Amino acid sequence: MGPVTTPVRVLLVDDDPLVRSGLRMMLSGDGGIAVVAEAGDGTEVPAAVAEHRPDVVLMDVRMPGLDGIAATRELRAGEGPRPQVLVLTTFDADATVVRALRAGAAGYLLKHTAPERIVEAVHRAGAGEPVLSPSVARALMDRVAGQDPIEREEAPSRRERARARLALLTDREREVAEAVTAGLSNAEIAARLYMSMGTVKAHVSSALAKLDLSGRVQLALLTHDALAQD
Repeated sequence: MGPVTTPVRVLLVDDDPLVRSGLRMMLSGDGGIAVVAEAGDGTEVPAAVAEHRPDVVLMDVRMPGLDGIAATRELRAGEGPRPQVLVLTTFDADATVVRALRAGAAGYLLKHTAPERIVEAVHRAGAGEPVLSPSVARALMDRVAGQDPIEREEAPSRRERARARLALLTDREREVAEAVTAGLSNAEIAARLYMSMGTVKAHVSSALAKLDLSGRVQLALLTHDALAQD
């Protein structure tokens, strides 16, 4: 008999009951996932997380009360449990996606994503793996930085803050962070920097802890900001 695995506990957050119902039916069909609670607005998230302690929150972006970005930011900044957050969005919301990632989301899913891909994403998030690759995060940043007025206006001050935070890292940790931002896998980073896979993982974990970041996506975004040209 193989080892017993604990199902990934999921909180569904969406103001549309039909969307929540569809997600619940889809996810409940996978034996490795348990939908433990639902919420109809971002204001309900802290209490639901505290009570049900999910591993993953599927968070809608646009909600009438507290939107998903603000709810994600509050969740990541709180003192209680910090589940991984996957934001649900539409294809034409690149700027919104980047702001959600900045708020601390571990990745994003499109609402029309194939069911098997959503199930896979939930499992990956539950295991602490990035759902949005650093290279995709960087591509989104490049697009938004050139098109979104808010991003352009905030870029100089954000760049200085990012550089000050990265100063907390050792030279080797910073090299690894820059490689993550380039979209390299752990194996590729190990080959480029002549270190073992274990050492790469250790440097990534240390950098995340020092910078109080939730995952590789946030590390990539922060390093991208620091490397941006004046």
